[in-house]
Amino acid sequence: MMSFDAALPVIFMALMGISMLVYVISDGYDLGVGLLMHRATPAEKDVLIASIGPFWDANETWLVLGVGILLVAFPKAHGLVLSQLYLPVTFMLIGLILRGVAFDFRVKARALRKPVWDKLFFAGSMIASLSQGWMLGRYISGFGEGWNYPLFAAAIALALPAAYALLGAAWLIMKTEGELQEKAIHWARLAWLPVVIGMVLISLATPWVSQTVRERWFALPEIIALMVIPVVTGVALVVARVVLDKSIVRKELCWLPFVLLIAVFVLGFVGLAYSIYPFVVIDRLTIWQAASSPAALKVILVGVCISVPAIAAYTVFSYWVFRGKATELTYA
Repeated sequence: MMSFDAALPVIFMALMGISMLVYVISDGYDLGVGLLMHRATPAEKDVLIASIGPFWDANETWLVLGVGILLVAFPKAHGLVLSQLYLPVTFMLIGLILRGVAFDFRVKARALRKPVWDKLFFAGSMIASLSQGWMLGRYISGFGEGWNYPLFAAAIALALPAAYALLGAAWLIMKTEGELQEKAIHWARLAWLPVVIGMVLISLATPWVSQTVRERWFALPEIIALMVIPVVTGVALVVARVVLDKSIVRKELCWLPFVLLIAVFVLGFVGLAYSIYPFVVIDRLTIWQAASSPAALKVILVGVCISVPAIAAYTVFSYWVFRGKATELTYA
């Protein structure tokens, strides 16, 4: 049986993974809304912004938490990861900062200049999404060298904005009504096929770029149990597409496409976790090699036991308070 000291790195790896998953889902939909801004009318853009207004800034708290855990709990991995991803991390931060500035300035800008801030909000969303996709691709491949690794990362960099746009459209289906909801349904239909094609191609390419992933997913009898993940993912995507053509998605089940897409992201996370465990950086550092000392982790765990429930409680509270349909964002 694993001792508590040996289990500590596993606990922190799980916390870091869950933090990043919550970030990808929560900030993913508001990045997706930003990517859809250019398709909306000026009046509709105000509603789009209002739909994410109470949440978008707090969503990024989970990114800070995940990176913070990486820094303090796995310092060796933190140095390796950021040294490999220095430029895309810089671009991601530029995109997130640009989004924040554009979000705050557009509500105070005169009507003549508001389109400029809308374009910058879209640009920041796109830069952040592309950067995150590139980072994910490089991380999954273990920062390998050779022509195929950057190509793999570029494929994910292009696929992730489409996934975010689909998630953002599903969010708008849930948070809006009338003509804008109809547009959101149309946007979701447009994004669905590129997302499915991207997921299929990336799923086929991942074993090609990583021998470790290939050995884990295509060994017997494990492959039989693991088939549940792609099968359920496929079912969720198909059901999400089918319900987009049903009238009930405009009423009682407006939340269903969003929930189904969350399930897709969660299943993808489970597959990724299985693929890389027990590594922090695949084929380079295990969680025990990269972890801080048990004494340090125990001290950090005290802070985590306070901060994580507080962040989770605030997140749940904010979503409960601002539940329901979005209306135009106004400032006193």
